[in-house]
Amino acid sequence: MNVTIGVDVGGTNIVCGATDGTGRVLRKLKRPTEASAGHEAVLGRIADMVGQIGEELEADGRATSVGVGIPGLVDPLKGVSKFAGNLGWRDIPAAKLLSERIGLPVFIDNDVRMYIYGEAIAGAGRGYGHVLGITIGTGIAAALVNGGELYYGHNAMAGEIGHVRMDGVDELCACGLTGCLETVASASGMVRQAKKALREGRTGLLAERFAGEALDRLSAADLSAAMDDGDELAAEIIVRAGELNGRALAAAAMMLSPDVIVVGGGGALAGERLLGPLRKELYRLLLPDFRDGLKVVTAEHNDDAGIIGSSLYAAYRSGLIV
Repeated sequence: MNVTIGVDVGGTNIVCGATDGTGRVLRKLKRPTEASAGHEAVLGRIADMVGQIGEELEADGRATSVGVGIPGLVDPLKGVSKFAGNLGWRDIPAAKLLSERIGLPVFIDNDVRMYIYGEAIAGAGRGYGHVLGITIGTGIAAALVNGGELYYGHNAMAGEIGHVRMDGVDELCACGLTGCLETVASASGMVRQAKKALREGRTGLLAERFAGEALDRLSAADLSAAMDDGDELAAEIIVRAGELNGRALAAAAMMLSPDVIVVGGGGALAGERLLGPLRKELYRLLLPDFRDGLKVVTAEHNDDAGIIGSSLYAAYRSGLIV
C-alpha cells in the first residue's frame, strides 16, 4: 500500500495524518502550534508528529513522503514559506529543514490549495474536471484544480479572493487594504460586525445572550444559532456575507468556468444560512451558459481536507499518483 503523510499547519493547531492512495485517513494526530516559540520549534513538533504517525503505521506500510500545507505565500517548487503572518515566518526553507529532520522527501504548498486539492481529488469535487474551491474561516481564500492540476498563477499567488475589494465595504483589512471581502464575509469578519453592532446598542436575542463580558465569547456558531431563533442582526450579517461571497465567486466563475464550487472552512458549517444567499447571488450574476449545471456544494471532509490534500499532493509530487 502506498502511504503518504499530510500535515495541515494552522496558527492555532497542527494536524498530521497518514492516508492511502485514495485519500482514506489511516492515522491522525493534533497538537498546538505554539508559533511564538519560533519556526525551528514548530518544525520540530511537525517532525515529532510525523515520526509518531510513522511508528503507528507498521501494519499499513511505511510512509514514502510528506506533504505540508502552510498558510500564506509559499513557493512550492523551492519549498520555501515566503510569508506566513500568523506563524511569524518569512523566507523559511521549510521543505528542506523538515526533510533533514524526518529523513523523507517533503513537499510544501499553501494550506488552502492543499485543502481544495483534497476535496477535488478525494472529496466533494471528486469526478469533476474543473473545481473552484473557497474556504471561509478566519480569512477567505480560494483555489482552482483544473484536470487534477492546481493552478498557481504568477509567483504562486493565485487564490487570494478574500482580498478582492467589494463595493460598499469600508473596513480596514489586516493586509493593509480597505474593503476586502474577508473583512465582513469571513467567519471572523461576521463576528466582528456583530460585536461592533452590539457595543453600539443594537438590541435583540444576541444582545440578551451576550450582554457585558459574555460578548467576548461570541462565535460564528452563535450567530447561526441566533439566526435560527429569529435574531435580525445575525440574519443580516450572515445573509450579507453569503451575498458578498456569491458576488466574488460570480466574477471568478465567469473567468474560470468551473463545474463545481466547493465551500469549506467554518463558513460551510453555517450550511444553507450562508450558502442559500451565496447561491442566489452567484446565479443572479452569471450568464445562463455559465450558470446551467454549475453546482455549489459544501466540503465533504472539512476538518480532514487539509491533511488529505497534503498527503495526496506528496504522493503526486513523488510520482506515486500520475
